[in-house]
Amino acid sequence: MGRHTRAVSTAPLPEKAADTSAEQAWPVRVLSMKIADYVDKMSALWVEGQVVQINKRANTAYLVLRDPDVDMSLSVSISVHALAAMGTPMVEGARVVLQAKPSFWTKRGTLSLDARQIRPVGVGDLLARIEILKQRLAAEGLFDDDRKRALPFIPRTVGLITGRASAAEKDVVENARRRWPSVQFAVREVAVQGANTVTEVSEALRELDADRSVDVIIIARGGGAAEELLPFSNEALLRAVANAVTPIISAIGHDIDTPLLDHVADWRASTPTDAGKRVVPDAAEEHHRLEQLAGRARHALRHRIGHERQLVAAQRSRPVMADPTALVRRHQEQVTALRGRASERLLARLHRASDQVGHLASQVRALSPQSTLERGYAVVQHPDGRIVMDQADLSPDDLLRVRVARGDFGVRTVGRGSETTAPYAGAPR
Repeated sequence: MGRHTRAVSTAPLPEKAADTSAEQAWPVRVLSMKIADYVDKMSALWVEGQVVQINKRANTAYLVLRDPDVDMSLSVSISVHALAAMGTPMVEGARVVLQAKPSFWTKRGTLSLDARQIRPVGVGDLLARIEILKQRLAAEGLFDDDRKRALPFIPRTVGLITGRASAAEKDVVENARRRWPSVQFAVREVAVQGANTVTEVSEALRELDADRSVDVIIIARGGGAAEELLPFSNEALLRAVANAVTPIISAIGHDIDTPLLDHVADWRASTPTDAGKRVVPDAAEEHHRLEQLAGRARHALRHRIGHERQLVAAQRSRPVMADPTALVRRHQEQVTALRGRASERLLARLHRASDQVGHLASQVRALSPQSTLERGYAVVQHPDGRIVMDQADLSPDDLLRVRVARGDFGVRTVGRGSETTAPYAGAPR
């Protein structure tokens, strides 16, 4: 009674995918059957790819057909009789076109191809397609010189992408170290032939390009048939090289081999040996060049010193340099004369000022009260220091102070005007 039960819908399932909803969803089996029905309605078609795996079981051969430009593949089944009708043995890495009918296995939800015919793609057809790709990439500007990056003069580390235990690796490393013994390599050994070439080379390229200590990358492979070098004209690999940040050297095959990688890379080496010589400078040549530059520098320095010595000698031969104090003496005489004139004018000015001071002093002495006293006059003062200006201010028997030229003395009044019998105070003595 306590269990929750889910109501089972008895409504019919939608016929179209657009009519499904969260409430009316297709079961997985229905979706698989719908896809199978849709695939079954497709007509037989021709498809191109690269065979990367072959398995034969009784009368049926099972192939894995891979797109050479992207990491995508499909399973293919074909009768061994149709496979034998190719005329040439099927090998992994071969490029083929086949006529097949798509089929969808509902139990696993996988798409496969049921092939009826299979044909190898000839080298001529592949080269024609490469030429079309070359024109398209050139139109996009992937081959332009202004995209080429300069190679470093002395790289810290050289990235090398090459075959496993290949002669190309030996040629690059030995020739580079013969020229510059301290050069360091980061080697990535990959497949340089077959179905996995593009994938492994591209992955190694991305790894080395992300390493900031790697200053240049060499992609090297020895010579071979034209079809063996086809992976180095693969569009996916070419675009990976074009998008790389690190400068790249292409060293594929011999001088006559020109895969499209040669056009996209920043520098093309005719052979792996040539790449080893180009990636680093020759230490002996650089040492010789340094000696030459040092000799030229010494010669230029000696020439410059000699020229400067001539200039110094010419300057010392001038009269002013023969007697360096002559110019100073002339100015010294002018300064001495100016100082003499200044002293004379200052003395004259002082004499005139002294006369003026003496004259003013005489005037001051003549006008001073002391001078008046010396002529016989006296100054009469009240006890409080007031000067007697009017006899009305005096009373009989007042004590007064009389100041004369040489000292002072006290007097006492005895009367006013004609009443007084004492000498007139303030009259000349």
